[in-house]
Amino acid sequence: MKYLMFFGMLMLFITSGCNGKTKTDNKEKDAQPEYAEVQSELGNQVKFPIYDFESFEPLLYKENDKTYIINFWATWCKPCIVELPYFEKVNAEQKNNNVEVILVSLDMPSMWKSKLEPFVEKKDLKSKVIILDDPKQNDWIPKVAEEWGGGIPATLIYNKDKRSFYEQGLTYEELNEELNKFIN
Repeated sequence: MKYLMFFGMLMLFITSGCNGKTKTDNKEKDAQPEYAEVQSELGNQVKFPIYDFESFEPLLYKENDKTYIINFWATWCKPCIVELPYFEKVNAEQKNNNVEVILVSLDMPSMWKSKLEPFVEKKDLKSKVIILDDPKQNDWIPKVAEEWGGGIPATLIYNKDKRSFYEQGLTYEELNEELNKFIN
């Protein structure tokens, strides 16, 4: 009798859970709007544009006459901070050569106001700064560059004819050397 009762309870559990929805499914569906609300709420308070990967991805494939240097960095990443002045210098020197530097911050939302904004202001960064805020890194990292393991600093240089990816810190000389392959 105990086995029959146990079997009946088990079947009730299984059949009631077969409506195609699980707790995980519901949590994922609920998390997306909540995430979007947090993003838009913070977006109204932060000085820089905030992108999820879907809205950011077109910046990786522009087919105009510019060469783009897209640097992935964060304020908590010491090698990133070391190389930022080189990107700034190249940005200033190469503006007339149709080169655009985009600094993509991967800082966490809690750091945008407290760390990122003061850092950009203190360093007087002139390159375009944007925030990439998408929690699905395992999905979007290989879309940036298949060889990218996710470490930063990382830099993508591309134009309509060519693209190269560097998962390392770059010196000013290295950055110029690589850039010259695109503009000369």
